[in-house]
Amino acid sequence: MQQPLEPMEIPPGCPAHGNVQMYGPSFGADPESHYAQLRHYGPSAPVDIAPDVQAELVTSYDAALYVLQNPASFVRDSRRWNALNEGRVPAGSPALPMMGYRPNALFSDGAAHARLRGAVTDSLATVNEHQLIRQTQQSANYLISQFSTDIRGQAELMAEYAQPLPLLVFSELFGCPPEIGDRVIAGISGIFEGTPGADEVLGGALTELIALKRRRPKDDLTTRLMEHPAQLSDEEVLHQLVTLLSGGTAPLAAAIGTSSALYLGEDWQVGLPVEDAVSQTLWNYAPIANYAAHYPTHDVELGDRVVRANDPVLISFAAANTDPKLTEHREQLSAKAHLAFGAGPHACPAKDPAFMITVTAVETLLNQLLDVEMRVPFKSLTWAPSPWSRTLVTLPIRFTPRAAPQGPKPAGTNAGGTSQQQTAVSSPAAGPSRTGTGAAPQPKGGLFSRFLAWTRGE
Repeated sequence: MQQPLEPMEIPPGCPAHGNVQMYGPSFGADPESHYAQLRHYGPSAPVDIAPDVQAELVTSYDAALYVLQNPASFVRDSRRWNALNEGRVPAGSPALPMMGYRPNALFSDGAAHARLRGAVTDSLATVNEHQLIRQTQQSANYLISQFSTDIRGQAELMAEYAQPLPLLVFSELFGCPPEIGDRVIAGISGIFEGTPGADEVLGGALTELIALKRRRPKDDLTTRLMEHPAQLSDEEVLHQLVTLLSGGTAPLAAAIGTSSALYLGEDWQVGLPVEDAVSQTLWNYAPIANYAAHYPTHDVELGDRVVRANDPVLISFAAANTDPKLTEHREQLSAKAHLAFGAGPHACPAKDPAFMITVTAVETLLNQLLDVEMRVPFKSLTWAPSPWSRTLVTLPIRFTPRAAPQGPKPAGTNAGGTSQQQTAVSSPAAGPSRTGTGAAPQPKGGLFSRFLAWTRGE
C-alpha cells in the first residue's frame, strides 16, 4: 500500500487529507487542473466522485487500457461494491443511478455479458447506414425549423437542437408510435434532469412498446432485439433499451454541442471538415468523462497504489485521452485511438453510428443556417459541473432568420441535408409562435408526436 505523503511531498493544490473532489462548480469550471493534480499520485488516484462516495480514478492512458482490457481481474458487476454492501454509500447519492447494478450488458460479465451484448451488437448491425443518416437529417431539419424563423435570429443550441435530436433518432430506431415515443422522451429526459417519477414513466412506456412489438413486430431495433437468437426476456429487452437510451442520447447531445461549438469557435481553422471537429471533441472533451466502474477480483497494484478487491475503479476517459505521455506522440496514433468510446469487451457497441450521427447533425446545421455563429467565444462557454460527462450548459448562436413558411412538407433530404429540406420547414412547435407572426394552431402532443406530424406534412 502506498505510504502517506510527507507534507513537503504533497503536490500543490492536492488535498493533504481526504480525496480529490470530482464534482461541483470548481470541478466543472476546470476539470483539467483536477486531472493534473491527480496525476501526481501516479496512474490512478483516490477521489470522491460524489459526496461521501470514494473511488479510485484511473487517469493514465496505459493504465486505463490495462483495466478495460483485463476482464479477468476487473469485472463490472457493481453488486460487489464494498461500500454499498457495507451501507457506506449515502441513500439518494447521485452516484447510485450511475454505478448501481442493472441487469444489462454494461453491468454483466462472462457468459451473461456475451449473451446480452451479442443481442445488442447484432441488432445494431442491422441498422442501415443511409437510413440512419436520413433519420438524423430529418430530425435535424425539424428542430432547425422550430427556431430558424425566430425574428431575433437567435437560439440556444443545446436545449433546442443537440439535446432533443438524439431522442428523436432513437425513438424512430426503436419503432415507437407517437404517444409511446413522447413518453420515452419525457422519461429519459426526466431521469437526466432528476424529475421524480421519471423512471416509472420510462419503464411504463418501454413495457408498452415491447408488448406492442410482441403483437405486431416490425422492422425496428426493438423487434430485432426481441427476435434475436439469444431469446431475451421482455425484462431483458427493456433493460437493454434503457442502456441504449441512457448510454447514447446524453453523450450524443454532448458530442453534437461541443463539436458545433468547436467548428464555430474563434480558433477553428477554416476549411477543415466537420469530422475533424468531432474527432477533436472525442479526444479533448470526451462526452463520457469519468465512468465505467470496475471492481477488482483481488487486491491489485496500479502504479505504487494498491486497490482493494471490490472497491470501485473508475476510468477517466477525459484524463486518459489527454495524458501528457500520450499527447507527445499523438500525431503518430490513429484518429480513433481515443478512449471516448471505451475499449475491451465493454467498449461502446455503437461507436460508428454515434460518430455518423454527430457528423450529420453538425453538417446539417451548417448547411441549413449558412451564416450561423456563436454569440460568445468558445472559451467563455459554461460546462456542466458533473463528473460523469463533459457537456456544455448552453450554446447561444445567431443567424439570419428565415421567412415564416407557408406550411410543412414531408421530409426528403438529399445527401447533404440541403435542397428539398431548405424549404421543408414547418410552423413552430406547440406554444407561442417564436416568429410573432400569428402562426396557425400547432399539433398536439409531445416532441415525438409533433415531429411525426411534421414529417407527414400535417
